[in-house]
Amino acid sequence: MEPKMRSEPLLAAEPPASVRNVGELYAIAFTQAEEAAQRYGKLAATGDEGFEPVRCVFEVLNQRELERAETIEKACIAAIGRGPARADLRWPPMDLVPAEELSELEGSLLATAYGAWALAVRHRERAFIFWTYIAARAESGLVRAAAESLAREALRDGNLLRRERRLAWRAGRRQSLAAQETAVTEFSSAALLESLLLRGIFRWSQDAPAPQRRRLLSLIGDGLQIPIGDTNDTFPHSETLDDIKRRVLRLAEQLSSIYLDEADNAVDQSRLELAQQLAARSIARLADLRTIASLPG
Repeated sequence: MEPKMRSEPLLAAEPPASVRNVGELYAIAFTQAEEAAQRYGKLAATGDEGFEPVRCVFEVLNQRELERAETIEKACIAAIGRGPARADLRWPPMDLVPAEELSELEGSLLATAYGAWALAVRHRERAFIFWTYIAARAESGLVRAAAESLAREALRDGNLLRRERRLAWRAGRRQSLAAQETAVTEFSSAALLESLLLRGIFRWSQDAPAPQRRRLLSLIGDGLQIPIGDTNDTFPHSETLDDIKRRVLRLAEQLSSIYLDEADNAVDQSRLELAQQLAARSIARLADLRTIASLPG
């Protein structure tokens, strides 16, 4: 059984007005497809090696949206003798692929192919609802028929994407079980992860400019006493500062995930409260580390 996605409304608001003619309708659809292709394409071009499984999904999604835009353009030419034109737009087309949703995935070191497919499903569900609204408000039979066609296409596309999401979830589950078996050997507890994280922050601070060094050391506090040279086994000299930053951020994100999972699975109030406190602290620390990592130097 797949986990459920968040349940807030897919459309923040209804379309602001009805669509007057087929030219306007295709201009809206074409603009939305182009914008989706651009945003998926940006993630498909992400260079981080760890993003590779997710990037492959966005390469597929980018191509699908480019093909959708081409299909819409051809349909518009067949209907009115010319391609979609922005001059036909009376109001900004509603955003079906919000940048903030994609940034959540792009900014995560634990992003998965499942998460990418799940987001794409959500986007096509949003498109289905949007075109259903347009069809219901249409005063012209031609506009209604075209909107219903786009709604059906979004529904079919969503079903195909759900299949990809399901396959990715199963593959991810297998990988997760294998990773858990490995983790038993490598990391016996969250306490060890915490130790590795603090050592990583300390190692990062050694090469950071003075203002950043102070901020990094403040995150350690009294949590770790590290003899000089004791970080070498954990962070080899061959690693660059960027490598160390990525490793530290990954550890910080893993710990946040562990504490959040522990809170979800807590069986009594005291355990729940402890997990929530650890999660809150860990999330705040992760936010600080991301801020420091984004600074020059």
